[in-house]
Amino acid sequence: MDMKGSEIIEELRKIDTPTISNVVATYPKSDNCLKLYDAWYGDWYTDTSIKCVYPEMGPVVGHVATVVFCEESEKYTGVGRWALPEHIDSTGKPVILVAEQQFPLELANRVGLFGEMMTTQYRALGVAGVVTNGPMRDIDAIKPLGVQYYCTGTAPGHGDMMVKAVGVSVTVGGMTVMPGDMIHMDLHGAVKFPAKYLEEILIRAKKLLEDEAGTAAVFNYPGFSLEKWKKRVQGYETV
Repeated sequence: MDMKGSEIIEELRKIDTPTISNVVATYPKSDNCLKLYDAWYGDWYTDTSIKCVYPEMGPVVGHVATVVFCEESEKYTGVGRWALPEHIDSTGKPVILVAEQQFPLELANRVGLFGEMMTTQYRALGVAGVVTNGPMRDIDAIKPLGVQYYCTGTAPGHGDMMVKAVGVSVTVGGMTVMPGDMIHMDLHGAVKFPAKYLEEILIRAKKLLEDEAGTAAVFNYPGFSLEKWKKRVQGYETV
């Protein structure tokens, strides 16, 4: 396969995220699985603490940019005004921005952090999706922009806040990522993998889909029986 990175990403957008997870780490006993992480404890996919806001949008794939937000406080040094925009701008395109919110427990569910204006600005820099462990707002206004979101819910406002860090390892929704990772996400959740495996992930995902189509044909065959299923599993019969 001789494809550009952007072409591979477009092909990956035609594939669902569970299929990507299967070739990344879900089935380590399979020859088609890369076994990149521990299937259970590798912190490589999101959990149920965050939800897909626009499930009808379809898969989104991009390069990871990271940021940590917190309440404005003299306790934190923070970074310069342009640190986050510059970090996003220097990241490969498209970008999935993974934002870890480190607000006090009493504020965590009250931070409508990402809204229409912030999304419009980051979209102009190449952001195609955001994964965050807090609320957002302006979901109706954001929807036409075509930027996917994973978040905990919605809240209409927020107080003063600051960017604590950019380009660092962050953990959101049970998934730990850093710049250099890729994310594939759809209505099921988000899965990470190192950017260097981009093409290999596509090759293996396509093979898996072909294999699954062949397996499904066995069960849809008019002459299907439990005995034939057993023989196929044991390697005595192929259809």
